[in-house]
Amino acid sequence: MSDTPFRPLEDKMAPDAALALLREATAGADDGELFFERRRSEALVFDDGRVKTASYDASEGFGLRAVRGEVTGYAHSTEISEAALRRATGTARLAVGQGGGTWAEPPRATNRHLYTEDDPIAGVSFPVKLDTLREIDAFARGLDPRVVQVSATIAASIQEIEILRPDGVSFRDVRPMTRVNVSVIVDQDGRRESGTAGGGGRVGLDGLLDPADWQAKTREALRIATVNLDAVPAPAGVMDVVLGPGWPGILLHEAIGHGLEGDFNRKGTSAFAGLMGQQIAARGVTVLDDGTIPDRRGSITIDDEGTPSARNVLIQDGVLVGYMQDRQNARLMGVAPTGNGRRESYAHAPMPRMTNTYMLGGETDPADIVADLKDGIYAVGFGGGQVDITNGKFVFSCTEAYRVKDGKIGAPVKGATLIGDGATALQKIRAIGNDMALDPGMGNCGKAGQWVPVGVGQPTLMIGGLTVGGSAA
Repeated sequence: MSDTPFRPLEDKMAPDAALALLREATAGADDGELFFERRRSEALVFDDGRVKTASYDASEGFGLRAVRGEVTGYAHSTEISEAALRRATGTARLAVGQGGGTWAEPPRATNRHLYTEDDPIAGVSFPVKLDTLREIDAFARGLDPRVVQVSATIAASIQEIEILRPDGVSFRDVRPMTRVNVSVIVDQDGRRESGTAGGGGRVGLDGLLDPADWQAKTREALRIATVNLDAVPAPAGVMDVVLGPGWPGILLHEAIGHGLEGDFNRKGTSAFAGLMGQQIAARGVTVLDDGTIPDRRGSITIDDEGTPSARNVLIQDGVLVGYMQDRQNARLMGVAPTGNGRRESYAHAPMPRMTNTYMLGGETDPADIVADLKDGIYAVGFGGGQVDITNGKFVFSCTEAYRVKDGKIGAPVKGATLIGDGATALQKIRAIGNDMALDPGMGNCGKAGQWVPVGVGQPTLMIGGLTVGGSAA
């Protein structure tokens, strides 16, 4: 795959021919576009003292969409050519039928740039990446003799997109992504525990391959693993829970964020449908989805329909004030798009998706919040989770959590799961810390079979009366 700039309308097909076919596909529709993409990615995995995986992938293609009312016609191809676009036109037009649509206002243009356009794969040589992985492995093993296995990953990608609208206006974006991840397993008297740390964003690899950065990640992974060596079985029952700042915002993302996406609310399947303007959370709770934070994993200069990303307030002081919208759902709901129309690739139609979703901080010292916890769990790390959008019920597993009694942090606990529903959890927030933090840059979000990078964040929170699933009485 060439490293030259991606210019499909100059190098792959005649611009006039592409525009004519796009107009033919969308004649009589409400909306539509031609989405071009080229993506390259590299991943190196060093596991148990050797290179386990070294992969490089490259792909390109286009997606053609025509929208009429609630119906979407979509066709895509790995071949960027006039012939392929002509074949796709007939498929996309199936959604238009007899036409008669009212054409939507186009996205506004933006000159904003939230991240570099430099290729992070080419920014650091392959030998340097391999040497860094070996250094991570040796460093981790040298930190503690109990380390028996180390796994380290360096990943980088670059996505180049161009969106052509039927009015002839086009939008471009170049999106880098990098990440370094470290996992360790420790063994003590036959008991083995693991810890993982990592992160990145829409930045080059230089900073992530600086020893100060990866050494901090390695120490954090080791710290989590050694903490879990002393973990006791988690208690079970209904109790108050304090969530730490940063990555625990994944609970907010899953339990609340998905329920505030426009399509679920337009269709009435969200637990928050029909509640606009109502008090849905405790006072002081303000939740945003913000795609405009520079260099963040979930940020996008423009979404995958060409709409500039935005700092969207979803909940203001406990009141529901907004949903996340793509162009189709916004039009059907009579509101403006919010820059949340995202797709996994050219092979997928866009839908409302989160970017960086987080809760603003409050005024309480986090130490005071923990001190007020009489009998409960202090959860600072999370693994996987599941949520039912229709009722907001969630289940999350904790990767690092502690038993708290009378405000004193006790032993770490293992096997804790948090069970509840988003709507109730919002109402039961009793304290909000002044330490809001974003996650280190490691989130991915799945919806309807599509995966996109996202960010999360929150301050320290106390939530009353969550069900904790564990194994101890």
